[in-house]
Amino acid sequence: MRKELWFGFVLMAIIVGTVVVFTPWGNITNGHLGLIMLALIVVAIMLGFPTAFTLMGMGVFFAWLAYHSVNPDLAVQQVLDLMVQRTYGVMSNDVLIAVPLFVFMGYLVERAALIDRLFKSLHLAMAGVPGSLAVATIVTCAVFATATGIVGAVVTLMGLLALPAMLKARYNVSVAAGAITAGGCLGIMIPPSILLIVYGATAGVSVVQLYAGAFFPGLMLAGLYVGYIIILAKLKPNLMPPLPESERHVALPAFAQQLAGRGRHAVLGLLRVLGGAAGAAVAKRTAAWQLLITLLPALVVAALLVTTYRSVTAPEAEVDTTGLIEAGISFSTYEEEPAGLIGQAPVEESATGLQEPPVEESETGLQEPPVEAETGLQEPPSDEPAELAAPPGAEEAASPETQESMEEAPPADAAGRLPAPTGFWVTLGICVAALAYIYLRWNWERLEVFKMLLASFFPLTILILAVLGSIVFGFATPTEAAAVGAFGGFILAAVYRFYEHWRAARRSGRNPATAVVTTVKELGVITKESSFLTAKTSAMVCWLFVGSAIFSAAFALLGGQELVENWVLSLDLTPTQFLILAQFIIFILGWPLEWTEIIIIFMPIFIPLLTHFQIDPLFFGLLVALNLQTAFLSPPVAMAAFYLKGVAPPHVTLNQIFGGMLPFMGIQVVAIVLLYVFPEIGLWLPKVLYDR
Repeated sequence: MRKELWFGFVLMAIIVGTVVVFTPWGNITNGHLGLIMLALIVVAIMLGFPTAFTLMGMGVFFAWLAYHSVNPDLAVQQVLDLMVQRTYGVMSNDVLIAVPLFVFMGYLVERAALIDRLFKSLHLAMAGVPGSLAVATIVTCAVFATATGIVGAVVTLMGLLALPAMLKARYNVSVAAGAITAGGCLGIMIPPSILLIVYGATAGVSVVQLYAGAFFPGLMLAGLYVGYIIILAKLKPNLMPPLPESERHVALPAFAQQLAGRGRHAVLGLLRVLGGAAGAAVAKRTAAWQLLITLLPALVVAALLVTTYRSVTAPEAEVDTTGLIEAGISFSTYEEEPAGLIGQAPVEESATGLQEPPVEESETGLQEPPVEAETGLQEPPSDEPAELAAPPGAEEAASPETQESMEEAPPADAAGRLPAPTGFWVTLGICVAALAYIYLRWNWERLEVFKMLLASFFPLTILILAVLGSIVFGFATPTEAAAVGAFGGFILAAVYRFYEHWRAARRSGRNPATAVVTTVKELGVITKESSFLTAKTSAMVCWLFVGSAIFSAAFALLGGQELVENWVLSLDLTPTQFLILAQFIIFILGWPLEWTEIIIIFMPIFIPLLTHFQIDPLFFGLLVALNLQTAFLSPPVAMAAFYLKGVAPPHVTLNQIFGGMLPFMGIQVVAIVLLYVFPEIGLWLPKVLYDR
């Protein structure tokens, strides 16, 4: 029998044995029935029963037990009413509309062969970096994760693309497998993560703020992976040998071959042609176009710096708040930060206008965050300082000290702009130095690699940034942005497939118009497959929500939630100890269960306890996402390993894959610690954008 099966049976035996030993069978209450239900659902899922329908079945049975203990005559009717109410509550949750749209976008990108081009271009662009193939794999996984957020799809596709290339380059099998599995799991954390949408709908936390909070932790984790690969390749080059020159070679077009003989520097060569250099056999129009492509990085950086300069030097608009103060609103409530472990409590989405329609607890059972003390619009206390209610015109009679402090404000220039902060000039210096370094090394091969990146990396990145940017900066709700992203993914797939068929037609001498017909047929197949897979994935998530809603209702009716809360509170834990306990339980559950089951079944148990320990649900969600990503890499029941094993060559063993995953699991533990010690990594961006 395989080791993972032994592990599963042992874990089930421990769960069943604990229930049998510690349940007071002589004096069993409804609360004990709730805990038995919780243990049975874990065992049933581990045995392979369908999760959603197992949740519904157990929820219905135990809800009937709860109602029957009160009024046997009405038990059946009340259970049926409960099923209808909970199902309707899930159906009316608008947040879940974003799930099929983001999934559809990911499947379109996956089936349009965009990732193949992306990996090849990144592989060539990073040829000089130690462990370049592994680094390119992680970067490709990070980009692909932002387009799909489905772990299985990313790991499987990268196993088909990157693993053969790394094995051909004589990479260590464990290192190659670890890079693919770790990079593929980035979709759990990096927006638009489906996990964050499900957590937000379950915990009542804004998906917009979750996306903003997960952005930097996701980048930090990807950066830690890349840093580990580079350091390991430097210390042990035999694990990741440098690529041979034949693998780094890029075929040059005709004009570049002609100009390369006169000099290796591409920018100088193109300028010579535009300056009318004697003997240049390249048209000036071609040289001008290639020079424009070459200068694109500098132009983009310059545009961003100019926009940033205008933003940071713009004078602050003065807002007359006298009317608000006279109406009785105290600004001290905005300035105070509630006492807590890691920052202030979550703020309602009314600040951004992106609040999804709330779901009543009586309908869905999904925990909503407390509304009290979130808006900051309480009536001021009776002993409010008199200066907060100063009458209009009081500024005219301001004290000399106040006038002096106002005169010390930074002077604006003739155009009325404020001086730029030091950070802007530091950023400007770094950008100029980076551009100078890039253009000093800009030869003809690098120009061709950059053009390959323009055709693969940048279009997909622009689509992703447009989707996420519209969400984070408040231009669209997650549902609207997901719809635009799905349409953008379809357009990208159409353009890429048409370009491939058009080039193939030109090479073979066929009529290029046939590329249109071929592209339309292929797009039909891609759309059909993507739609089917999207419906399958979305149906699973929605049925899980329905089953979870019924299950959690039964658990609450039996008093299981109250029993768990009383037990945790009786331990007299500090917030840090509670976080460690919660994350440890979630980590253990990540071995036998999928993240959907953990979020939907167990988060409603933890969320109500966060208020008592003064923990921000948004911050807790970021820790949970990192934790579940770690669980995906934890042997012996690491789902990412089995995804990769399914597409790996026969000689790649499961133990080799597990061995490669362990260092990356350690890196994720480091990332969790960093996020806990420095919570601003996840909370700074939501605080800046949404005034949390």
